[in-house]
Amino acid sequence: MKQLAKYADHAYALLRIVAGAMLSFHGFQKLFGFLSDFHPPVGSQLWVGGVIELTAGLLVFVGFQTRWAALLASGMMAVAYFQFHWQFQLGPAFFPAINKGELAVLYCFVFFFIACRGGVTWCLDKR
Repeated sequence: MKQLAKYADHAYALLRIVAGAMLSFHGFQKLFGFLSDFHPPVGSQLWVGGVIELTAGLLVFVGFQTRWAALLASGMMAVAYFQFHWQFQLGPAFFPAINKGELAVLYCFVFFFIACRGGVTWCLDKR
């Protein structure tokens, strides 16, 4: 396991880059309809979410203002889970596997981890 430990910062950088790219793609889909027929109205909560996804995702991807962008993305995903997936329902709807909120929960905690750790390596924050 010590052999893998020397690659920890690089593995983390890959996690940051991939998570940022994936989140920004979701925002790109919402705002520009790329590979999607869904177009939220401009100014709506879903549209604002798309703007946050696109900008925070790109900032995390390149590692610029990484902590702030990741914290914003984490909070947005927490709101997405509570408001759109769980909706404070009891019973089976409480569980992410049932309410289809698994990605929102995972994104929330991945971006929270990134917010706590920062850019580390392969990022613009270091320059």
